[in-house]
Amino acid sequence: MINSVIGAGVTIAKDAVVKDSIVMKGSVVGKGTVVEKAIVAENVTIGENAHLGVGEYAPSKYDPKVYQSDLVTIGENSVIPDGVKIGKNTAIAGETVAEDYQDGLLASGDYIIKAGGVR
Repeated sequence: MINSVIGAGVTIAKDAVVKDSIVMKGSVVGKGTVVEKAIVAENVTIGENAHLGVGEYAPSKYDPKVYQSDLVTIGENSVIPDGVKIGKNTAIAGETVAEDYQDGLLASGDYIIKAGGVR
């Protein structure tokens, strides 16, 4: 962990890197995953070999007034599948699956909001 805040009961697996991020209680970061400049809410599961915070900044397609930084934002109880790449200034909520990520990538500025994700 580098320059990060890690909540109670967080599990960070072997070979995972968390940098410049906040990971809230009860979340899990999978083996070999890199989390950079992210806010991860409570009880989030991030799969193995994922990479959060890749690429260059792009304006938000979801809500430019709220999302206007390099941060990856993941809502509570969300699931991120193994092996995906997530760009900067992105928003994710809900249980996502690999098919939600075109070519394994959520581009910078983009979002995935699944039913039941944001309350």
